[in-house]
Amino acid sequence: MNRLPNLLSLSRIAAIPVLLPLFYWEHPLANWVAMAVFTAAALTDVADGYIARARSIHSRLGAMLDPIADKLLVASAILMLVAFDRAPVIASVVILCREILVSGLREHLATLKVSIPVSHLAKWKTLMQMVAIGFLLVGPAGPWFVDPRLTTQAIGEILLWLAASLTLVTGYDYLVASIHHARAPEAAEKPDALVGQSGPKHRA
Repeated sequence: MNRLPNLLSLSRIAAIPVLLPLFYWEHPLANWVAMAVFTAAALTDVADGYIARARSIHSRLGAMLDPIADKLLVASAILMLVAFDRAPVIASVVILCREILVSGLREHLATLKVSIPVSHLAKWKTLMQMVAIGFLLVGPAGPWFVDPRLTTQAIGEILLWLAASLTLVTGYDYLVASIHHARAPEAAEKPDALVGQSGPKHRA
């Protein structure tokens, strides 16, 4: 049972080779199956965090796997959506660049043994991002809501732009906080300084 959170994280990575071929299956059912696979994988993120907290399971492997699995799943889905012209390019680039930036900052701060807690806004960003991708995966195969122009594709694009906006805000906040800790003299003098507590989840 102690390995279950890590297995759930690995399952998100394993979902990627299942998800990608579905883009090449030109049938409305493929869109729904892709959304189901992505949603199931995203829910494992919630499950492994809950199990880790409930059972006080903390491991270096889990801390490494969790954010990697999240970013690989999201990046793969977004890249494929853009490749098939089913996601706004600029919003997608903003999201992916932010993830690369934060990963680089995390790596640098790890050398200083500094940890920055996850904000509530960052959690909302992640949720909106996941929901947006789910809508975009269904895309033209989904129904319209209230107005024929308000399709699953349109809703997904709107949500992805909102997620990109939150991404800019949280990315800027993370950059400022990272620069502050990287430049602080005490960070070099006290490499074991820990700022905040993010628990078993390490997503920003």
